[in-house]
Amino acid sequence: MSDGEYTIDDELLARARIHAREVIDESDLEIDLESIEWAVSTRAKRRAGACRWDGDRGVATIVLTRRAYERYDWSAFAVVVRHELVHAWEFQQFGESGHGPRFRERAAELEAPRHCHSFTEPRYVLCCLEADCDWRADRHRASAPVRSPERYRCGVCGGTYAVEHVDSGRTWTTASGYGGAKSALGERW
Repeated sequence: MSDGEYTIDDELLARARIHAREVIDESDLEIDLESIEWAVSTRAKRRAGACRWDGDRGVATIVLTRRAYERYDWSAFAVVVRHELVHAWEFQQFGESGHGPRFRERAAELEAPRHCHSFTEPRYVLCCLEADCDWRADRHRASAPVRSPERYRCGVCGGTYAVEHVDSGRTWTTASGYGGAKSALGERW
């Protein structure tokens, strides 16, 4: 990179750092910004951000995803930054972080969601087969509930569910159905 030539990653990190300072100045969130490192992920496909803790160094690393930055407008991406700042605060204050009551309380104060929305469409959708239940769950990879749905139950009513391969519309309810769909789709899988 030559002098004066900035990349989208430079822009993303600069805006995130500025927003972090604004959040801290406007709230009572006690975060040591000097103990936060920032990074950009070019590989993440569904997670817009993450916060990692190095307890030995006492440093939280907030990793923001370039693809999400490119797809969201700034107000939506700023929510991701605030969400990850709450994780950094928890790590700095308590040495651990999750999405429990303490996180939810702080996130609500900063108008950050408990979970950030995925910025990509799911590859699979799990749908309850019970007539009076509208439970659905998105999946981005072929996890065990996608590969063997007969071994799992609906997250609301406990009924059975079907898995849909979003791109093709093919559905299955068993491991053999998964294998059949995968084989039939070949390159389209």
